Amino acid sequence: MEQIMNYVKPELIVVAVVLYFMGLGIKQSQTIKDKYIPLINGAVGIVLCGIYVLATSSCQTGQEIAMAVFTAITQGVLVAGLSTYVNQIIKQTGKKD
Repeated sequence: MEQIMNYVKPELIVVAVVLYFMGLGIKQSQTIKDKYIPLINGAVGIVLCGIYVLATSSCQTGQEIAMAVFTAITQGVLVAGLSTYVNQIIKQTGKKD
């Protein structure tokens, strides 16, 4: 977990929390199969991180735009992975051997 935290921007940790609770909500609604929840979390994570990156960086040149897109995608995937990781830690520590 510490290694993941080294790569996630601290201000985007809140996105991981949002994705965690969103995943719980989707699971409880039972409208979408469980196997699609990580994909949905990943897509929403990329979009939310994209909004943040676009709001906080200047995108005037092609290089800046490419860097913003890359940052949004990598941060979105990382926060989605972090939310799934936390979910699994909670599930696994609650199991009885």
